[in-house]
Amino acid sequence: MLILILCYILMNLAGFILMKIDKERARNHHYRISEKTLWLTAIFGGAAGMTLGMNQFRHKTKHLQFKVGLPVLGLAELGLILYIVAILS
Repeated sequence: MLILILCYILMNLAGFILMKIDKERARNHHYRISEKTLWLTAIFGGAAGMTLGMNQFRHKTKHLQFKVGLPVLGLAELGLILYIVAILS
């Protein structure tokens, strides 16, 4: 159970950092992180961190799929984690 929680925290931290890196690359007109990579990170547990990063760095906030999809996915992932922890306790 502890490993599951640590993985969840690490994926959210990775998602937050990816949003920061992609925003910096966008500002500097450098090669960007693909939306596919961003979504895969979100799907594998990083959606809440990416949502925080999106709001913190004001990145991808005009894209409806990110503006709505990331928070919804983040809540679903959090609910799933809480459900699994409750079952395993």
